[in-house]
Amino acid sequence: MPKTTKFSELRAKMPPKSRVEARALADQALKEMPLHELRTARHLTQQQLALTLDMTQAAVSQLEKRTDIYLSTLENFVTAMGGRLEMYAVFPDGKVKLGLDREA
Repeated sequence: MPKTTKFSELRAKMPPKSRVEARALADQALKEMPLHELRTARHLTQQQLALTLDMTQAAVSQLEKRTDIYLSTLENFVTAMGGRLEMYAVFPDGKVKLGLDREA
């Protein structure tokens, strides 16, 4: 049987520059995540989310596969996972948070 090594031990053996690069890649991966991966990372099943959203598990599955989605649907999805949806317009000279208030 092959010997397993703890990741913390492997990381400790990495040169400092490699650790910094690995951390940056991991941080970037966490910033860009498809809906199904976000749900999984939040330790939720499609069934659990469906109950919160008052829809079927199949509807949650279809929603996760969409490439085009209403902002209100996305906001509901994120809220059901315990989060808050924020949106920004990014320009070369900075970024501006866009208001998603439905009252406006």
